[in-house]
Amino acid sequence: MELYFILVEPAVPGNVGSVARALKNMGFENLRLVNPCSHLAPEALMMAHGAHDILQNASVFHHFSEAVSDLDFLIGTTAKKRRVRYNYHPPEALPEILLSKKSLLQKVGIVFGREEHGLHNEELEKCDILTSIPMAVTYPSLNLAQSVMLYAWELASLHSSGCRKQRNNPASGAVMKILKERVHLLLTEVGIGPDSILYPRIMERLMLLSEEDVHLVLSFLKAYFASK
Repeated sequence: MELYFILVEPAVPGNVGSVARALKNMGFENLRLVNPCSHLAPEALMMAHGAHDILQNASVFHHFSEAVSDLDFLIGTTAKKRRVRYNYHPPEALPEILLSKKSLLQKVGIVFGREEHGLHNEELEKCDILTSIPMAVTYPSLNLAQSVMLYAWELASLHSSGCRKQRNNPASGAVMKILKERVHLLLTEVGIGPDSILYPRIMERLMLLSEEDVHLVLSFLKAYFASK
């Protein structure tokens, strides 16, 4: 399993540099930038002390959809609760959720939004689960690099689990996409389309299944569609 940290339209070069430094310190190296500011500006390089390679090797995309198209599982971060999802998982819950998928996940992305406005609702809707950092203040606000550092620290436990050393198997990584496609077909067939209140709730719960339960649901779906 490889983890990819994705920054959407970061506006401050220093923040991008600080994110690179945080990732380096926590043992991560995959940084993706969507329509960023000048991420190699002197301010960014200064803040990325010891992590210039993270900045220089960062992948840059013009659109959010391009940056996440090859990922098996997508985690969206938000500072405040939105109506597009109902469950918001704390950072410390993420390693267990990912580990429960075992070999099903090859490429996992965690997305961070704009410094001022976060992720748009349309971007959050593309995420499989949402996460939020519980805070004691009425109007929560963390610096972008602080947020990334907190999540990177929590997710660093995956290093010792062995899951990040597993040999990549593209066929295995496609299982979650196949699951979503087939459940989408089933829900649409029974009248629960993407615009339904139930649809995002069901799809979110689906993404929390363990590897064994995913295969069980796929077996049911295979039998169901074969019988038609």
